Amino acid sequence: MRPQIVLFGDSITDQSFRYGGWGASLTDAYSRKADIVVRGYGGYNTRWALFLLNHIFPLDSTTPPIATTVFYGANDAALSGRTSERQHVPLEEYKENLRKIVHHLKECSPTMLIVLITPPPVDEEGRLEYAKSLYGEKAMKIPERTNEVTRTYANGCVEVAKELGVASVNIWSKMQETQGWQKKFLSDGLHLTGDGNRVVYEEVIKVFNGAWLSASEMPLDFPHHSQIDPHNPEKAFQQRCL
Repeated sequence: MRPQIVLFGDSITDQSFRYGGWGASLTDAYSRKADIVVRGYGGYNTRWALFLLNHIFPLDSTTPPIATTVFYGANDAALSGRTSERQHVPLEEYKENLRKIVHHLKECSPTMLIVLITPPPVDEEGRLEYAKSLYGEKAMKIPERTNEVTRTYANGCVEVAKELGVASVNIWSKMQETQGWQKKFLSDGLHLTGDGNRVVYEEVIKVFNGAWLSASEMPLDFPHHSQIDPHNPEKAFQQRCL
């Protein structure tokens, strides 16, 4: 049985298996070496994610994931009093929820590689343009998220990772190193374009490679076809299968 790497998060994780998605790229990188399992839940925040932990990561599992990415915060950072306020989670609660998620994962498997990913930056103008394309004149007039508020959640995510001794990827900062990031990396001011997905993939794989999870150093699940003798095929499978 191949080991599993779980991607746990909101819609940005849910959409990661689309063409060019960061989850799809990980699946390609770990082909025949590990199964990439997407557990993304559009619209979810960390408060709601807590209810999923025992279902996705049961503590009595004999085969827990070898690694998990935790990619929440984009919805937690929605502003109270605006159109997405039902998703809002106060910053300190967000940080505490991340702690609970990490503690649960560590209890599930002390050796699991845990990677916290910050929410991406927010293009406020892009959010308004997207809303207008959907709702016309009935669209919101002020954005339901701001980049400045999201920055505090990104910082909080990194702080929790350092505090608990787990890895983190600061996508909020990384994306803004590129001029024109608003349209290059974000399709609607929040979700990712193909280029945005590429940034997430490259940053995540960098963490994996820097730990002990380099795909190039992992064995194939079954022998490569070049190792199979057509006159005596069972020999190649004896150690792995019998």
